[in-house]
Amino acid sequence: MSDTASGEIKLVMAFVRPDKLTDVKQALAEVGAPSLTVTDVSGRGSQPAKKGQWRGEEYTVDLHQKVKIECVVADIPAEDVVEAIADAGHTGEKGDGKVFVLPVESAYQIRTGKTGPDAV
Repeated sequence: MSDTASGEIKLVMAFVRPDKLTDVKQALAEVGAPSLTVTDVSGRGSQPAKKGQWRGEEYTVDLHQKVKIECVVADIPAEDVVEAIADAGHTGEKGDGKVFVLPVESAYQIRTGKTGPDAV
């Protein structure tokens, strides 16, 4: 049974390389999840810090630029969304990112007043 069956709503939250955003957006549209929110973020994980020099001073960059993608789904399986993001965001190098799936307790569409899965 799908994890979005029985009216369940899921938030799929992903952190990917900025240069993979176009590929991820296209992959999400192809699985029927074109609605998303994108935020530019920085963070660190397994991707190594980089050292550089500027005006003769050495510095370390340990926070890497990423794109946070949020996609709320109710009518398609969250695992389809996860797979689409993972496939489109994959380079095979450290720093490809992570995907998380969280339950959504409720939803409310401001314009129509719809609630629950109908609001998604």
